[in-house]
Amino acid sequence: MNHAARRIGRTLALVLPVVLVLSGTLAVTRVPWASPSAESQILTASSDRASTHATHRAPHELLRDRLLAELQEKNPSVALTHLQAATAERPSLARHCASIARALGRAAVAKYGGVSRAQAYARPVCDTSFASGTTQAYR
Repeated sequence: MNHAARRIGRTLALVLPVVLVLSGTLAVTRVPWASPSAESQILTASSDRASTHATHRAPHELLRDRLLAELQEKNPSVALTHLQAATAERPSLARHCASIARALGRAAVAKYGGVSRAQAYARPVCDTSFASGTTQAYR
């Protein structure tokens, strides 16, 4: 009896991993949620629709774009406050602070149509980069 139990155990030890691997592989190759019109779709590595060009944007670019949009919606003071908070929260953004502040300064001049009105919002965020950006936009 002991010999039969060992033999069954060995057989299961060899067969069970193979069955699990095959069933798992078959389970992940069928993805019914990929297309609502298809009943099921086979996912292959050589798919023609596979995305090879991922668009990864740097955190400072995302922050700059968000702050420029915020400047257009509200005012430069709000955008500068959020820039200061973002650089305090993530020190890795500090090296991009000056360029973002200059971009905000140029956008403020474009929004308000003049340097003097845009410079009214100048604050000592990233030294004087915002004011520098307003004068660059004027030239």
